[in-house]
Amino acid sequence: MTEPTGETSAIEVLLVEDDPGDVLMTQEAFEEHKLRNRLTVVSDGVEALAYLRREGQYADAVTPDLILLDLNLPRRDGRQVLAEIKEDEQLGRIPVVVLTTSQADEDILRSYQLHANAYVTKPVDFDRFIAVVRQIDEFFVSVVKLPPRG
Repeated sequence: MTEPTGETSAIEVLLVEDDPGDVLMTQEAFEEHKLRNRLTVVSDGVEALAYLRREGQYADAVTPDLILLDLNLPRRDGRQVLAEIKEDEQLGRIPVVVLTTSQADEDILRSYQLHANAYVTKPVDFDRFIAVVRQIDEFFVSVVKLPPRG
């Protein structure tokens, strides 16, 4: 199936987020702006790694093209998840955008030391949040050349 001229390919996005409100806002941002990307949500760090490694219930999971990762997660912290992703030969090529409420310099520095591809502070205002998600989407779909899915 070919796509109309001027359109970009849809990508697989994994959202790792434990806050139901933030999950809902991200889903609404995708729906409101007719983003064709497929958004899969997992709610903690252990679940994120199981999904990425295709373990248990995620045996048939599709490798994401982009990961949106919160830092403050239950069971396994987002920093630990980021470190494990970037240390893994297969997963390390997947771009990871840290999308978190933290504005702490140490979180920003540590995320980049762990090879995050971007660090974005979540706006609390709904319209700004949607605009940020839209900008992330446009950048990774329209501007960046992503590695082939593994």
